[in-house]
Amino acid sequence: MHPFLSKLLVNLARKKLEKNQANDSVSKKQIVPLVRKFQVELSHAIKEYVFIIIGVFSAGFGLKGFLLPNNFIDGGATGISLLLENITSLNLGLLLIIVNLPFLILASKTISYKFAIKSIVAISLLAIVVHFVNYPIITEDKLLIAVFGGFFLGLGIGMSMRGGSVIDGTEILAIFLSRKLSLTIGDVLLLINIIIFSVGAYMLSIETALYAILTYMAAAKTVDFIVDGVEEYVGVTIISNKHEDLRHMLTKKLRRACTIYAGKGGLKSYEDNYNKDIIYTVVTRLELAKLQTEIDKIDRNAFIIMGIVKDLKGGMIKKKPMK
Repeated sequence: MHPFLSKLLVNLARKKLEKNQANDSVSKKQIVPLVRKFQVELSHAIKEYVFIIIGVFSAGFGLKGFLLPNNFIDGGATGISLLLENITSLNLGLLLIIVNLPFLILASKTISYKFAIKSIVAISLLAIVVHFVNYPIITEDKLLIAVFGGFFLGLGIGMSMRGGSVIDGTEILAIFLSRKLSLTIGDVLLLINIIIFSVGAYMLSIETALYAILTYMAAAKTVDFIVDGVEEYVGVTIISNKHEDLRHMLTKKLRRACTIYAGKGGLKSYEDNYNKDIIYTVVTRLELAKLQTEIDKIDRNAFIIMGIVKDLKGGMIKKKPMK
């Protein structure tokens, strides 16, 4: 890390500790762990915003290089914005913000304020890119427009999700409704998009709606490829010597339930005192970036196994309420 940045983080850590400890002097031993936490947060924030920026420019390319010049639409909040852009005189960048705003308010209540703020930043950047960046028009072939417009739009959505945000708010609504109804998130998204495509067929043409379905399918498959799907939960197994700190972080800071397995390392002999707890928890894709950041703060060398969880029944997978 650059010496100037290291010095800045040390000064920030010292000031924070001095503020918390009032008259007590601050030791180097207290500063080092806090500086390390700041370094982890900064490195993860940079990585996440790089993902978001790549996602925004990719989605902008899909919109302005393929869909917009040919009056195509897509699913989700982007599809609603494109529909409104076709029948009103409003700018698409402004419509993207207006249409996504209710979903972002919902995100602040159902997911987290940090996630909502990052999504506001991502959608605002997309609106700016769509308004000011001039992308070349790639093709006028309708099949290529539907497939590659959906691909670049899906790539943008997927990269933004990898950065811990969304540029299409219907995923947030789908998560919320799935908790209230006996439907999966994928089912809710499908119902929302059926409504959008039906309106598109009525207001524009059936042919446009059919191409829109193709665009949506290309985008959805691309998102699946990038992040394995927003509708899927991720099972996370963590093996670390600092298992108690990790358990405390999960249950107290992230307010997630977890299961503890009694484990024994296989590298050393069975007789050696090598016992350690193994932590297992289930999170959504939207929470994964935050979890990885918090794990790195405690143990960069933690062994983490992540796998897609297709079906869930019983137990507690939502955040525990604050006491």
